[in-house]
Amino acid sequence: MKITRLETFVIGDGPEIDPDKGGVEPLACVRIHTDEGLSGLSEVFRVPPAVVQGTVGGLETHFGRLLLGQEMTHPERLWQHMWDALIHTNRRGWEIIILGALDVAAWDIYGQMLGQPVWQLLGGAQRGPFQTPAETSSTEVVPYCTIVSDVWGGESMFQQQVARAVRLAELGYRAFKVEPMKSSPHDVVELARRTRAEIGPELTLMVDVGYLFNDVPTALRICRELEKLDIYFFETPFPVDSPEPYARLAAQTSIPLAMGEHAVTRWEFLDMIDRGRISVAQPYMSTCGGLTEAKRIVDLALARGALVCPGNWSTQILGAASVHLAAYSPITPFVEFAAAEVFDSPLRKELQAAGFPVRSGAISLPDRPGIGYELPVDLMRRFRVG
Repeated sequence: MKITRLETFVIGDGPEIDPDKGGVEPLACVRIHTDEGLSGLSEVFRVPPAVVQGTVGGLETHFGRLLLGQEMTHPERLWQHMWDALIHTNRRGWEIIILGALDVAAWDIYGQMLGQPVWQLLGGAQRGPFQTPAETSSTEVVPYCTIVSDVWGGESMFQQQVARAVRLAELGYRAFKVEPMKSSPHDVVELARRTRAEIGPELTLMVDVGYLFNDVPTALRICRELEKLDIYFFETPFPVDSPEPYARLAAQTSIPLAMGEHAVTRWEFLDMIDRGRISVAQPYMSTCGGLTEAKRIVDLALARGALVCPGNWSTQILGAASVHLAAYSPITPFVEFAAAEVFDSPLRKELQAAGFPVRSGAISLPDRPGIGYELPVDLMRRFRVG
């Protein structure tokens, strides 16, 4: 089986939908086609669509030259083939994210070739009966819902984010991450306090401040208050340009620190785990370099006692790949999930409906060959951009 065509297309909610309010901004997607009729799908989150269209296509494009005509063997071989071609370029940034999306698509085809879901080919469910309850140890993946609001800071933010968390809890979701972005230290703590009071002590609560601070003392004062609220992790208190502030904060708080939404390659994660002392790595399945690289991140984190909770402030095209990694990983208690039920995005709702269903707050392990996500043809027509 050989790769015969690389396809790119762009979908989105349209200009009237705000991506900061849950809308889907123009999102490039890629398909790998083969001479035996199998194809693999992925999305390319947060790369300008024109960059993807200019590099993924015919033989005149960068990735077209590398992949067209290649035999469809193990995805890791194709990953290495693309990676080696970057030895004289940056081996970071947009090139790696696009490589990662193509890797996910290659895994999709590989699973279809062998008639198995991708998580089985990654190594099968690795969670043992002595580590998790027998009834759930190898049968489900638990999403945590990321909650955003239309405004940041103050009473409006408190009310909307808390209300969204409560609504999702009523629908059976088990874990929530509030996002007091662009907010004061007081508002960070107050949002977490109100959310915990409303969802109760049994459900899981995380906090993401989106690189809000630059100094360790302010972040530490916040952590001292959040420690009283049983916060599962505290995400990106600082920019990730240096691991030093993370390491200093980690040494003084019991709350695990998390990062990784824009991190590429295992090397950036390794640096933040080893030097930054983060306890929760959050690779996006395309951004980090694909499922091939995400599996390596799991293996490195496992050896260091860290968790891997795949990030996904995007659609369930990407979310489907996250589920497969989580099914394999013994250190992935949660995957990120932008629940369409609380956001004003027609496209997000339809992409979620086409994905793996969430029942009683969990996703059953996929049983279809490959990734198992099928993008409805009619959806592509109605939401296609450009």
